[in-house]
Amino acid sequence: MPELDLWMSWIVLFSLAWTLPWKGVALWRAAGNKHLWWFIALFLLNTLAILDIIYIFAFSKKKQASQAV
Repeated sequence: MPELDLWMSWIVLFSLAWTLPWKGVALWRAAGNKHLWWFIALFLLNTLAILDIIYIFAFSKKKQASQAV
């Protein structure tokens, strides 16, 4: 039984090490882009960084500022 506890603790540590950086970047970009609903969803939902990665690469692109002529 102690082997199972050790194995589960490694899984938890690995999932935290994987999820926290992605969540941090996604929340930072959502706040910077003023995407309130994305920020709330990313903050509340834990999808092992799947939703965070989708937001970062698909929805957080900043719009190009139009150049003044």
